[in-house]
Amino acid sequence: MPRETLTREQIIGTAIDLLDEQGLDGLNMRELGKRLDAAATAMYWHVRNKDNLVRLATDEVWAEIELPDLDALDWRAAAELLATGMYTMLNRHPWIVQAQAGYLLYGPNKSRHDEHVLTVYERAGFDDDAADRAAATVFMFVLGNAVGAAANISIERRLGRNGGDPEAKLSEAMSEATAVAMEFPRLRARIERQAATDYNAAPDSSFEFGLAALLQGLQDQLADRETP
Repeated sequence: MPRETLTREQIIGTAIDLLDEQGLDGLNMRELGKRLDAAATAMYWHVRNKDNLVRLATDEVWAEIELPDLDALDWRAAAELLATGMYTMLNRHPWIVQAQAGYLLYGPNKSRHDEHVLTVYERAGFDDDAADRAAATVFMFVLGNAVGAAANISIERRLGRNGGDPEAKLSEAMSEATAVAMEFPRLRARIERQAATDYNAAPDSSFEFGLAALLQGLQDQLADRETP
């Protein structure tokens, strides 16, 4: 496919599919060219380089987060929807967690989301600095909760290289981790209540529990500010 036929949208969409399947390590212009039946040079014409392509792909998926109607919801409900939407998006595209640590990421969709988030906290009653801190705190909470899924995928890919059996290696590692943890009473009690293969897994609804606690803390701060 010549460069005049390709579009930036095609390249970004195919890059997202490739990133979802293989992560950041699997994204390269040669593999992308195979999927688009195009030469790598044709893609450089549209997206410049891999770093810029990762930036464009990341900004594209930020548009997947639904921005709630702030006139129809109170601030806490809107904040919860935005945080949950981000968490869902990160779990759908776990490579973004890796990208956050190694790439300069920005774009109109990310900025539109950030603008909406700041509006939520300003409407709640936070001043500019407090709204910035509230938004950053929730962002880091969501990002931190999404690390587990991204790490599991990365580990499975690494263990599966060169024909390895990732499930067998994970099972062996979990057995060793369980044996170590059994020496500690609180860990042992939890292991004995559940299957060993579930050890180290996050409890059910841990994201919802943590988000509710975090937003309640922000709400309490607002109440303290309003108390004479």
